[in-house]
Amino acid sequence: MNKKVTIYEVAKKAEVAISTVSRVLNGSENVSDKTKEKVQEAIKELSFRPQVSARKLASKEPQMLAIAVPSFTTPYFNEVLKGVKDEIKKMDLDIILYNTGSKDPEEGVQNFFDRGTADAVILLSINVSEKVHELIQATQTPAVLVNSSHPSYNYFMLNDYQGGYLAGEHLVKQGFEKLGMITSIVESHTSKERIRGFKDALKNYKMEINKDFFMSGDTTKHGGFTEEAGFEAIYKFDKKGTFPEAIFCSNDTQAVGAIYALSKLGIKVPEDIAIMGYDNIKLSKYLDLTTIDQKMYTIGVQATKRLAEIIEKPDDELYQTTINPVMVERGSTKNVKKA
Repeated sequence: MNKKVTIYEVAKKAEVAISTVSRVLNGSENVSDKTKEKVQEAIKELSFRPQVSARKLASKEPQMLAIAVPSFTTPYFNEVLKGVKDEIKKMDLDIILYNTGSKDPEEGVQNFFDRGTADAVILLSINVSEKVHELIQATQTPAVLVNSSHPSYNYFMLNDYQGGYLAGEHLVKQGFEKLGMITSIVESHTSKERIRGFKDALKNYKMEINKDFFMSGDTTKHGGFTEEAGFEAIYKFDKKGTFPEAIFCSNDTQAVGAIYALSKLGIKVPEDIAIMGYDNIKLSKYLDLTTIDQKMYTIGVQATKRLAEIIEKPDDELYQTTINPVMVERGSTKNVKKA
């Protein structure tokens, strides 16, 4: 009896799209009287209560900012969240974290909006499908996207292709010839773009692309971007009886697992095999790990600032940008044999 009625249920009851329900709720004139009556009748029958975000925005009450994220236990997401946390201290905003889950983040986002608890949201590494787009529009929630893009929203997109290319180029220039990569077992835009960039760098430098040197672990947790996945991939290389001279890991967390597995096998980094990561998490510095820095903390700060601007000026021009990563060279990719 106490279950919150959602805009989906209203749309289903009135036999209209949720965008039509949204237009009725917002007093739009672009709805026929007949349709308006159907929606209003459904609202009445279901005792639907829309979110109060618009009223709070108008009265300048403190806003509730939500961060919707597939996981907040990985170092990558933690770095972005640190930036959000530090910036939000300067603003009249409260914050909640919402874990959408990594298996079906779209369903998680729907559940989040159905709760109606936030006045503004940062969507972190969540694809804005048409369904998610309709949800945001229907609830009139100010939104900023991080590591995804959509023409209707402010976003900070990460250039994973460029990061993969920089990794391949760096290892080639270090003088390594047998180059490999630990990929994620779960396909995503991020993983595919890093692989594509890495392979294109090898092609451009006339290096062989050996499919046997591209390996993933078996762990699907966090999309395969885990220590376990890196550890498992190294043991798969060992089982095949052949290793690349240098391995680019899809992220630093994989690299941590890979380095540990190599140490268990008596293989030294970088003397026997060079290892490279991606993300430049805090731990990578202390592992002397060469990596790709995509400025995660800074993006968290900038995304929060942008959301605050949207709250103040909802009709402000969209800010859409792509963040290019940079190389951070350390000792894990030193070519000892060449030196």
